[in-house]
Amino acid sequence: MLYRNLPHSLDHSSALYLAAFILLVIANVFPFVSLQYGDRIEQSLLVSGGFALQQAGMGEIGLLVLLTSVVFPFLTIVAMLYLLLPLRAGIRPPKMTLVWRLVRILSPWSLIGVFMLGLLVSVVKLQDLAVIIPGVAFYAFIGLLVISAAAAASFDPAALWPRQGPVPDPGAKYRSDESAATLGYATCPICELLIKHPPAGGICTCPRCTSTVSGTRYPNSISRTWALLASATLLLLPANLYPVMTVTRFGQGEPSTIMSGVIHLIEDGAWPLGLLVFFASFVVPITKILVLGFLLLTVQRGSAWRLRDRTQLYHFTEVIGAWSMVDIFLVGIMVALVRMDGLATVSPGFGATFFGAAVVFTMMAAHAFDPRLVWDRATAARPTPFEVPA
Repeated sequence: MLYRNLPHSLDHSSALYLAAFILLVIANVFPFVSLQYGDRIEQSLLVSGGFALQQAGMGEIGLLVLLTSVVFPFLTIVAMLYLLLPLRAGIRPPKMTLVWRLVRILSPWSLIGVFMLGLLVSVVKLQDLAVIIPGVAFYAFIGLLVISAAAAASFDPAALWPRQGPVPDPGAKYRSDESAATLGYATCPICELLIKHPPAGGICTCPRCTSTVSGTRYPNSISRTWALLASATLLLLPANLYPVMTVTRFGQGEPSTIMSGVIHLIEDGAWPLGLLVFFASFVVPITKILVLGFLLLTVQRGSAWRLRDRTQLYHFTEVIGAWSMVDIFLVGIMVALVRMDGLATVSPGFGATFFGAAVVFTMMAAHAFDPRLVWDRATAARPTPFEVPA
């Protein structure tokens, strides 16, 4: 599918993003979740997890939790409102290209849904320790999850950049095995305008959004992806060997690794959540590394095997990769909530640092890989040339 029309996209997405902004403010101002143990109540805010990890000596993981659960979603929503509200009034906002580029960069790192899954798992793990009391911000965050997803689904980029292609030469004929690249065209990475680029892979400026357009693929895509995958593979070893957190009750406790946490959930009867955490924290990272490695090998060998399936496989791994962050959010939430001195405490472990870094590297590897290389190298899969009308 090349294009799907979304009627009244500007009105719908503006209203939904405005509602998401209001819900995000409520979710950050009011109490999020409280933990009651006897007469003692510990309250936490949405941002408490990141700051609690920083106070526990895990500043890098605390920053990652804070950015992906609060800062990046906030910047994405505000940037979309900055674009949509003036356009709805018929005004082109200043620095439109820069803001839209910011949205495209931050959107994959806005992990509201993954944070919600981590919260659900932490609630199940804490049920036998104390009473969980949801706050106003908790319900606002649920609404934010639904509304932000609806806002993204209702937005049509054509509201910003009308879709238009090159004007073909009158009477020109193109062969079925020719692509836009072979005909001298390149796609603007921001507004997706198809324009003529200089010969020999030169650089030019998009006439619509003034972005820099290159006639080549992502620079050093294969080598960068291999380097990131190798780093992620090395980081996954200590991430699964070292404990990710330690739960201490009445002065006693033992460190918990990723797998021991999954086993604990299954033993407590929460086997659906246990299997979900196992899939997100163990199966997804390893599968993503194996799939990207497979795609890199087939591209380097110039394989013409199942081109469309390999492209869909890449997009699938790109979508599911962020869900590995559930364990990091789980650690942040539990460290922020369970702070009852001698009664119960939760402290993060070194495994969380390695695992968070591994997840980030796998996501960066997926973004560094250029799926167009699958089609560029597979010339043998192209059909027999024949002429078709322009």
